[in-house]
Amino acid sequence: MNKPLVGAALTAVLLGVASVPAAAVSNDAPSPDKRTATVPVATAQPAAAKAKAKAVSFAGTVALSNCSGSVVRVPSSQPTDPALVMSNGHCLETGFPGPGQVIVDRASSRSFTLLNASGGNAGTVRASKIAYGTMTDTDVSLYQLTSTYKDIESRYGIKALELDSARPTQGKAITVVSGYWKRMYKCNVDGFAYRLKEGQWTWKDSVRYTSACQTIGGTSGSPVVDDATGKVVAVNNTGNENGERCTDNNPCEVDENGKVTVRQGINYGQQSYTIVPCVGAGNKIDLNRPGCTLPKP
Repeated sequence: MNKPLVGAALTAVLLGVASVPAAAVSNDAPSPDKRTATVPVATAQPAAAKAKAKAVSFAGTVALSNCSGSVVRVPSSQPTDPALVMSNGHCLETGFPGPGQVIVDRASSRSFTLLNASGGNAGTVRASKIAYGTMTDTDVSLYQLTSTYKDIESRYGIKALELDSARPTQGKAITVVSGYWKRMYKCNVDGFAYRLKEGQWTWKDSVRYTSACQTIGGTSGSPVVDDATGKVVAVNNTGNENGERCTDNNPCEVDENGKVTVRQGINYGQQSYTIVPCVGAGNKIDLNRPGCTLPKP
């Protein structure tokens, strides 16, 4: 995982090597990671690029202390349901889940800086628990908040992003929206990795971006938004930095026949449509629901 900002990288930024946006400040402790290189601050996206993606804005995205995320809902979520925040499993404040480890219903008071459409600080929302978290098969965390969707909309004027219930398709125009950096990365779905292996973790059916999405540290957990619909199709999580083969921060693709492909400089996300069948009444994560394929504890 090469997308959180922690350790030396985060320290260097805070000490003035780069200026951290106000939306990046949160009260939760950074989760551990092996990334130590200083990450440059992304420049603001040109207005012309923003105009092309009319369905996409920063509204509903969040900044963690070291990662990005978003307030999300599934098609069946109700206004009075406790809201959910989606990020990466490797962004959990409890540390990286080990291979095969699944976290459910663990108490948390983590806070998130909520952004408005232009990337400004709309307010702070807080978790009541980690509803789900894993780095097995996928790399995702879902926090249940103390606020409902109705609370957030009435207090901040912000609506949740909806998770698409359909698998994305190759060639789809997408935007990775980082709440940490307040930057958008625009590209297309280049294809899918049957298996994506990084160190001791393996993820299934990962989304591979075209080279235009050069995501950096701090973009972990960013929603990957379909430009045409504004719905979330994946969660950003990693990329091959140095051309190494299947090592930490250098994931490799493995096909059905075991052939390994290394794509230096290419970044990836984990599909989110698989989450939708696992969310039941009251936004409760129910891993036994029909169609739910997320790993169980």
